[in-house]
Amino acid sequence: MIYTVTLNPAIDYLINLDNLEIGSINRVEDEKVYAGGKGINVSNMLKQLGYENTALGFISGFTGEFIVNTLVEKGINNKFIKLKNGFTRINVKVKGKEETEINGKGPVITNDELNELYKILDNLNSDDILVLAGSIPSTLDDKLYENIMDRIKNKGVKVVVDATKNLLLNVLKYKPFLIKPNNHELEEIFNVKLNSNEEIIKYSKKLKEMGALNVLVSMGKDGALLLTENDEVYVSNVAKGIVKNSVGAGDSMVAGFIAGYLDTNSYLEGLKLGAASGGATAFSYDIATKEFIDEIKEQIIVCKM
Repeated sequence: MIYTVTLNPAIDYLINLDNLEIGSINRVEDEKVYAGGKGINVSNMLKQLGYENTALGFISGFTGEFIVNTLVEKGINNKFIKLKNGFTRINVKVKGKEETEINGKGPVITNDELNELYKILDNLNSDDILVLAGSIPSTLDDKLYENIMDRIKNKGVKVVVDATKNLLLNVLKYKPFLIKPNNHELEEIFNVKLNSNEEIIKYSKKLKEMGALNVLVSMGKDGALLLTENDEVYVSNVAKGIVKNSVGAGDSMVAGFIAGYLDTNSYLEGLKLGAASGGATAFSYDIATKEFIDEIKEQIIVCKM
């Protein structure tokens, strides 16, 4: 079974208007509401690609109920732990002449509630894949992903980590199966400016030396680059289309890579389906459909460097 963990889920409220005028009343032209959070997006895409999975994490209040109901409607399994306080956050994304985001804070998670998640994870085994994706609430220690991986380190679970800064760096010693920084996050980690694929490969190798088995770097309009556990390097292009919503594109790439790899046991095919899934979601208002991904995949070319 594939499990995704979203510690800080959200309702994503997307607003489109001509122009955001600060200090004035703004009239919305179009609005959409989605169950969001990186792990949830991964679960959603995996379901589209035909892979049953279980979404884990924490929810609270009426907004949390919306997230669970949305997953149930889509046929996605979930074992979210219901918190006793607060409400699941709402992230407002305003698209005018520029794109503005206002992200909610989220509820407090107690040690007892965190232990409920640990009890679920204790049952994972070598047949399972665990996806740790996104930020964590400010009330939790930034070593949480590290603590999770330490807890399951002898179970043979393939772990995929899509996180930034210390959340990512702290887990590398546990040899995650896959990590997925984007090129800007790679620059931030090493405090450098990356101007070429060769430089991205150089710093991806540093992450691999620190413990990651496979490093997938998303590069926006420049495609994606994969450094495998066998030191092979693959680069994909990016599909052509009109970007409608960049939210969830990176998560879709992670899910697509997992599905493509499981389908074929090929890293090349994992990258190809990952790039197609990420692009298709960027060209959609929500997580892309399987049909659209298949269409986009025809544009994806993967080369070995």
